[in-house]
Amino acid sequence: EMLSRVAGMQQTLQGLVSIIAPPTGAVLISLLPTQGVLMIDVVTALLAIMTLVFISIPQPVRQKTENGGHASSYWQDLREGFVYIAGWPGLLAILILAVLINFLLTPAGVLIPLLVTKYFGLGALEFGLTDSLFGIGMIAGGILLSVWGGFKRRVLTSMLGIIGLGLGGMTIGFAPASMFWMVLTGMAWMGFMNPMTNGPLFAIIQSSVKPEMQGRVISLINSAASAMTPLSLAVAGPVSDFLGIRAWYIFGGVACFLMGISALFIPAIMNVESNRAGQEAESPQNPDPVRPAVP
Repeated sequence: EMLSRVAGMQQTLQGLVSIIAPPTGAVLISLLPTQGVLMIDVVTALLAIMTLVFISIPQPVRQKTENGGHASSYWQDLREGFVYIAGWPGLLAILILAVLINFLLTPAGVLIPLLVTKYFGLGALEFGLTDSLFGIGMIAGGILLSVWGGFKRRVLTSMLGIIGLGLGGMTIGFAPASMFWMVLTGMAWMGFMNPMTNGPLFAIIQSSVKPEMQGRVISLINSAASAMTPLSLAVAGPVSDFLGIRAWYIFGGVACFLMGISALFIPAIMNVESNRAGQEAESPQNPDPVRPAVP
């Protein structure tokens, strides 16, 4: 019951990093040689990994195959994850939503510099403001989610988040050349809605998917969504050249808004935590034991 709040805390930290990291990196680059900056990256990564030495993380037991072994092939894991998702209508719909949203919104961040300079005729300061306000919005959204926890039906919070992302994209796309403040408002709003969208969705996966399948399901969703990045950028470039930079924000915003609204009326999505179609969080006949990991 605390997963959504924890996800909100995580999103808050990501927002803080998005604000603090760029200026910190700029200062370090001015003070240290490249090797020194890279060494800081290595050291901080080691510090993060070292925390795992002192924390015991329970490891779910992998299901045995027919010959008594454990399926360990990457492609076998990928196939099992896809079969698991395909057998769960609501989860499959969330996978499709994640792919489409990534396709629609990834170019928004890439095109912002061109929007600021080419359409609004502004410079680096204004571009920096867009990034900062997105991070501030993300922090605010993460704090609200960590305190509030979202609606009892987690998927409702996520769908409202998708609707909010769409509204933010439309606000940016419809901004006249004399109203740059609309872009700043849209970026802050999209940052605010980002935790509302992502936090509850991963909480649903963590609370509903079988422990031994969670890694495969999350990896498959992330991989499918990330695979849209090169495709969306390849499409967004020519579209923006032909119709103008704002066209992509309007198209992506309207599409996200309509997807979020439509999802509210699709039972498979709204009942994702209960319509598992035979998928069980734990099998009553043969519950999956959990072995504690050795630190």
